[in-house]
Amino acid sequence: MNKRQTRLFAIISTLVASLVFLGLTIDSHRQFPKLTNADSITPAVTRGNDVWHANNCINCHTLFGEGAYYAPDLTKITQLRGAPYLKAFMKEPERFYNEEQHRRLMPNPNLEDQEIDDLIAFLDWVANVDNQGWPPRPILVTGSSIPGTSLTIAQQDISGPGKTENQMPPGARPVTGDESPIALGEALFRTATPACNACHSIAPGVNLAGPTLAGLATRAQQTLDSPGYEGEADSVEGYIRESIVSPSAYLHPGEMYSAEGVSFMPNGYGESLTDEQVDQLVQYLASFK
Repeated sequence: MNKRQTRLFAIISTLVASLVFLGLTIDSHRQFPKLTNADSITPAVTRGNDVWHANNCINCHTLFGEGAYYAPDLTKITQLRGAPYLKAFMKEPERFYNEEQHRRLMPNPNLEDQEIDDLIAFLDWVANVDNQGWPPRPILVTGSSIPGTSLTIAQQDISGPGKTENQMPPGARPVTGDESPIALGEALFRTATPACNACHSIAPGVNLAGPTLAGLATRAQQTLDSPGYEGEADSVEGYIRESIVSPSAYLHPGEMYSAEGVSFMPNGYGESLTDEQVDQLVQYLASFK
């Protein structure tokens, strides 16, 4: 290739690359209103954004993969926790965690009720932005998982090319649909929206945003036999189903799990899951004797 051909190739390549970049830029700007959920930016969302910045929340927390990586990623927090939990937490975070048991403790920002409502509105808008699957996985503050919840990074690395299912940890094994209802329920425990293991552990004594589910069947029977139970279930399976689709029917003891008669657990599983899926999840949870 002579100098003239080299120069021509460079010019054409630069032109093509520039046109592609320009086209992608225009297309991105064209989709911004839809991707950013711009129609849902209300005055409350705007005020909540101001509260977020005024209290320097980004100095600890993360949104869309950007932030301090010191405290949890809040990109989808309203889908994982719900407004009742967030409101109670923001009012008195010290009621949920303490320095003796937890390495990191959120300071009390002393927000007014209106500021809390606005901040939740802002976070709910963030949660509904189409972030194209980014970040690819929730940011782990400590770099590892809590026992009985999700997989560690090392476990996730096991499920690479050339690995058989038997070499993978249970949480990484693919589900074909031919498994037993309990196995399918285990998969739902990890993949429902929001995922059950985002709030619950299956390890004894490990309470997160929700109580541990270890020994759930035994505790469910004890609850049914207690005079304080006011739900409608008459069996362990019925109690677990009731807890999934109507979490406020019976409030688990502990001020970090409910407030003003409303459970912090999301109440949309009855709509997002089919009856068959709820049955599978019930059978899985009922196996925790």
